[in-house]
Amino acid sequence: MTQRIDFQVDPTAMKHWRVEYDGPVANLYMDVDEDGGLFDGYQLKLNSYDLGVDIELSDVVQRMRFEHPEVKVVVLQSAKDKVFCAGANIRMLGGAAHAHKVNFCKFTNETRNTYEAALEDSGQNYICAVRGACAGGGYELALACNHIMLTDDSASSVALPEVPLLAVLPGTGGLTRVTDKRKVRRDLADVFCSVEEGVKGKRALQWGLVDEVIANSKFDDAVAARARAMADASDKPDVTQGISLTPLDREFAEDAVSYSTVAVTLDRKGRRAVVTITGPDGDAPADMDAFTAQGAEAWMLRCARELDDAILHLRTNEGELGLIEFQTQGEPAKVIAHEALLLANKDHWLANEVLGLWKRVLKRVDMTSRSLVAIVEHGSCFAGVLAELLWAVDRSYMMLEDFEDDARPMATVTMTDSNFGSFPMGNGLSRLQTRFLGAPEQVDVLRARIGNALEADEAEALGLVTYAYDDIDWEDEVRLFMEERASFSPDAMTGMEANLRFAGPETMETRIFGRLTAWQNWIFQRPNAVGPEGALQRYGTGVRGVYDMERV
Repeated sequence: MTQRIDFQVDPTAMKHWRVEYDGPVANLYMDVDEDGGLFDGYQLKLNSYDLGVDIELSDVVQRMRFEHPEVKVVVLQSAKDKVFCAGANIRMLGGAAHAHKVNFCKFTNETRNTYEAALEDSGQNYICAVRGACAGGGYELALACNHIMLTDDSASSVALPEVPLLAVLPGTGGLTRVTDKRKVRRDLADVFCSVEEGVKGKRALQWGLVDEVIANSKFDDAVAARARAMADASDKPDVTQGISLTPLDREFAEDAVSYSTVAVTLDRKGRRAVVTITGPDGDAPADMDAFTAQGAEAWMLRCARELDDAILHLRTNEGELGLIEFQTQGEPAKVIAHEALLLANKDHWLANEVLGLWKRVLKRVDMTSRSLVAIVEHGSCFAGVLAELLWAVDRSYMMLEDFEDDARPMATVTMTDSNFGSFPMGNGLSRLQTRFLGAPEQVDVLRARIGNALEADEAEALGLVTYAYDDIDWEDEVRLFMEERASFSPDAMTGMEANLRFAGPETMETRIFGRLTAWQNWIFQRPNAVGPEGALQRYGTGVRGVYDMERV
């Protein structure tokens, strides 16, 4: 990739979004700068968006939770006349590489899921106020909100026109949320997703596509009244002061990215990245007042933000590095102590937000289409929240017994209460429940070992790691795995890993990332969409796409 995409945002220099705060209500305006695209070659007309627009939205949603915990209701709306949002920019999609299109859809899905869960996780309720055309990804922005209000006029409608117009699918959960969340009748959903012009007014309400339809002359007052009523009915505790999410401490080099708690080394020849997390070097804060005083510098928050940024960087900017290796170094007891403060104060707003951020970061790891491995060396600190990485990866290797000339403390794995439900996967289960889906009684066995520093032989016997090797076999076994993984087809690996990672119940989230993403991945490579005569390429020319009519 010629241009490194950065997922960090300067909130004072945003191009596409602005927020006005009014006590417990925040008005979030989509005001896309037409000339502010991430790449050259297209304009972001009609509030259409590219990855840069969504990176800013993701940042706004994150800051809303940490910097403005007083907010109980967020009203998402357009600052443009006669248009809410035209969705993902078609020129951008038409000119983007396949990998960029897929990663763009994945990130937008993660962002929508984040604010959709803000009510349950943070007590922040999202309303979408739709005035003007709301099409494709624009309606998907609305669908992820908990309440949709639509103006009843000749210009305002909701639509998912991707199939008839572009020969692709709504890429950000539209089909799934229409059926699973809004529970629109299947035949009506079929009609809705097949018409270019969308649905307006009372029919949109009747079909369940929106929650309220209001005359244009009364719309602004009705939206304000609805937001205030929701804020008044909220049981979210009042918090008057948030913390500032200060810029990350990081440095990019040719073959490395360095943070204060995370180090990424890039082995391009071996097509792998090594992500090493360093545990806290100091004692845990004495109480939540001390933790809050540390703000973004508190280890639990700082590490989560840095790991998140590292994962996004690898996903988007290092496409040929097919294997991510996770390591940790530090004192397990200190990791446990820092985590324990938050677990003991879950009702404190900031403890809740940091634990929620870790949940989202670990889900980001789950959804990363790379081979994932954890290497548990001596001196590691896979404990509590960091131990979750052992069950997020595809395989794990652990050092067994003493190694010659290695004076580091013996490798251990330590479970805490957090490993039994604090960080659920997209399937609604903990990673341990998912790991032992065929033997659920094993989870109870493991629960009895909370707090025990388990060495390799015991961790392997309990099923917490894949393999444990001694000094004689360690280097060869790990090397053979790395070489084998690098030799496989990346396409086959992505498909295999995605199928194996999400055992258990299907949820709206697993449908979005599994079924939808898999189909969109395939459709994005088909000539009917992206070929020279495909619909995505011909959009806007006045000439319809030419389709291969064979059903596959």
